Amino acid sequence: MNWDKPQIINLPKINDPRGNLTFIEEGSHIPFDIKRVYWIYDVPGGQIRGGHAFKDQKEIIVALSGSLDVTINTGNTKINFSLNRSYFGLYIPNGLWRHMENFSTNSVVLVISSTLYTEDDYIYSFRDFINWQKLI
Repeated sequence: MNWDKPQIINLPKINDPRGNLTFIEEGSHIPFDIKRVYWIYDVPGGQIRGGHAFKDQKEIIVALSGSLDVTINTGNTKINFSLNRSYFGLYIPNGLWRHMENFSTNSVVLVISSTLYTEDDYIYSFRDFINWQKLI
Protein backbone atom coordinates (compact mmCIF):
# COMPACT_ATOMS: atom_id res chain seq x y z
CA MET A 1 0.00 0.00 0.00
CA ASN A 2 1.01 3.60 -0.57
CA TRP A 3 0.91 5.12 2.92
CA ASP A 4 1.43 8.68 1.60
CA LYS A 5 -2.26 9.24 0.86
CA PRO A 6 -5.56 8.82 2.71
CA GLN A 7 -7.28 5.54 1.92
CA ILE A 8 -9.80 2.99 3.09
CA ILE A 9 -8.23 -0.08 4.69
CA ASN A 10 -10.17 -3.35 4.62
CA LEU A 11 -9.76 -4.79 8.09
CA PRO A 12 -10.03 -8.53 8.79
CA LYS A 13 -13.62 -9.67 9.28
CA ILE A 14 -14.34 -13.01 10.91
CA ASN A 15 -17.93 -14.03 10.21
CA ASP A 16 -19.63 -16.01 12.93
CA PRO A 17 -23.33 -16.72 13.49
CA ARG A 18 -22.83 -15.59 17.11
CA GLY A 19 -21.59 -12.17 15.93
CA ASN A 20 -18.77 -10.95 13.71
CA LEU A 21 -15.31 -9.92 14.87
CA THR A 22 -12.84 -7.41 13.39
CA PHE A 23 -9.41 -6.52 14.71
CA ILE A 24 -6.43 -4.26 14.02
CA GLU A 25 -2.83 -5.23 14.67
CA GLU A 26 0.04 -2.78 14.52
CA GLY A 27 2.65 -3.92 12.04
CA SER A 28 0.09 -5.96 10.10
CA HIS A 29 -2.80 -3.66 9.19
CA ILE A 30 -1.51 -0.17 9.89
CA PRO A 31 1.79 1.59 9.13
CA PHE A 32 2.51 2.92 12.62
CA ASP A 33 2.84 1.93 16.25
CA ILE A 34 -0.31 2.64 18.25
CA LYS A 35 0.33 5.34 20.86
CA ARG A 36 -3.22 6.47 21.66
CA VAL A 37 -6.80 5.38 21.07
CA TYR A 38 -9.87 7.54 21.58
CA TRP A 39 -13.50 7.49 20.53
CA ILE A 40 -16.15 10.03 19.62
CA TYR A 41 -19.80 9.50 20.53
CA ASP A 42 -23.03 11.33 21.43
CA VAL A 43 -22.41 13.85 18.64
CA PRO A 44 -25.49 16.10 18.37
CA GLY A 45 -27.16 16.29 14.95
CA GLY A 46 -25.52 18.73 12.55
CA GLN A 47 -22.26 19.02 14.50
CA ILE A 48 -18.84 18.91 12.82
CA ARG A 49 -15.85 17.36 14.58
CA GLY A 50 -12.19 17.77 13.68
CA GLY A 51 -11.57 20.89 11.64
CA HIS A 52 -7.82 20.70 12.09
CA ALA A 53 -4.60 19.13 10.82
CA PHE A 54 -1.85 17.23 12.57
CA LYS A 55 1.81 17.97 11.95
CA ASP A 56 2.97 14.51 13.04
CA GLN A 57 0.00 12.32 13.94
CA LYS A 58 -1.13 9.62 11.54
CA GLU A 59 -4.47 8.02 12.30
CA ILE A 60 -7.03 5.38 11.47
CA ILE A 61 -10.73 6.28 11.82
CA VAL A 62 -13.28 3.47 12.19
CA ALA A 63 -17.07 3.84 12.43
CA LEU A 64 -17.66 1.17 15.07
CA SER A 65 -21.38 1.87 15.00
CA GLY A 66 -23.43 4.04 12.66
CA SER A 67 -21.92 6.23 10.00
CA LEU A 68 -20.17 9.52 9.28
CA ASP A 69 -18.48 11.41 6.47
CA VAL A 70 -14.83 12.47 6.60
CA THR A 71 -13.49 15.23 4.35
CA ILE A 72 -9.74 15.43 3.81
CA ASN A 73 -8.26 18.63 2.42
CA THR A 74 -4.72 18.57 1.02
CA GLY A 75 -4.68 22.32 0.53
CA ASN A 76 -5.41 21.83 -3.17
CA THR A 77 -7.93 19.00 -3.26
CA LYS A 78 -10.83 17.76 -1.13
CA ILE A 79 -11.43 14.03 -0.80
CA ASN A 80 -14.63 12.70 0.79
CA PHE A 81 -15.01 9.34 2.50
CA SER A 82 -18.18 7.78 3.91
CA LEU A 83 -17.61 5.35 6.75
CA ASN A 84 -20.45 2.99 7.60
CA ARG A 85 -18.88 -0.43 8.20
CA SER A 86 -16.90 -1.44 11.28
CA TYR A 87 -14.47 -3.47 9.13
CA PHE A 88 -13.32 -0.43 7.13
CA GLY A 89 -10.72 1.94 8.53
CA LEU A 90 -9.80 5.29 7.01
CA TYR A 91 -6.06 5.87 7.11
CA ILE A 92 -5.07 9.57 7.23
CA PRO A 93 -1.38 10.45 7.01
CA ASN A 94 -0.04 13.48 8.86
CA GLY A 95 -0.07 16.94 7.30
CA LEU A 96 -3.66 16.92 6.00
CA TRP A 97 -6.67 18.98 7.08
CA ARG A 98 -9.70 16.95 8.05
CA HIS A 99 -13.18 17.22 9.46
CA MET A 100 -15.97 14.77 10.27
CA GLU A 101 -19.68 15.39 9.79
CA ASN A 102 -23.06 13.77 9.13
CA PHE A 103 -22.81 11.52 12.17
CA SER A 104 -25.74 9.12 12.33
CA THR A 105 -27.74 8.78 15.52
CA ASN A 106 -25.85 6.78 18.16
CA SER A 107 -22.70 6.54 16.06
CA VAL A 108 -19.45 5.57 17.76
CA VAL A 109 -16.18 6.46 16.04
CA LEU A 110 -12.82 4.97 17.02
CA VAL A 111 -9.59 6.86 16.28
CA ILE A 112 -6.23 5.09 16.47
CA SER A 113 -3.29 7.49 16.67
CA SER A 114 0.43 7.23 16.01
CA THR A 115 1.26 9.84 18.68
CA LEU A 116 0.55 10.70 22.27
CA TYR A 117 -1.58 13.82 22.75
CA THR A 118 0.27 17.10 22.45
CA GLU A 119 -1.37 20.45 21.74
CA ASP A 120 1.64 21.51 19.63
CA ASP A 121 0.79 18.87 16.99
CA TYR A 122 -2.55 20.52 16.11
CA ILE A 123 -3.12 23.21 13.50
CA TYR A 124 -6.56 24.72 14.13
CA SER A 125 -6.64 27.53 11.55
CA PHE A 126 -6.97 26.60 7.88
CA ARG A 127 -4.91 29.69 6.97
CA ASP A 128 -2.15 28.53 9.34
CA PHE A 129 -2.39 25.06 7.76
CA ILE A 130 -1.81 26.49 4.26
CA ASN A 131 1.11 28.58 5.52
CA TRP A 132 2.60 25.55 7.36
CA GLN A 133 2.39 23.48 4.17
CA LYS A 134 4.45 26.08 2.33
CA LEU A 135 7.22 25.66 4.93
CA ILE A 136 7.51 21.87 4.68
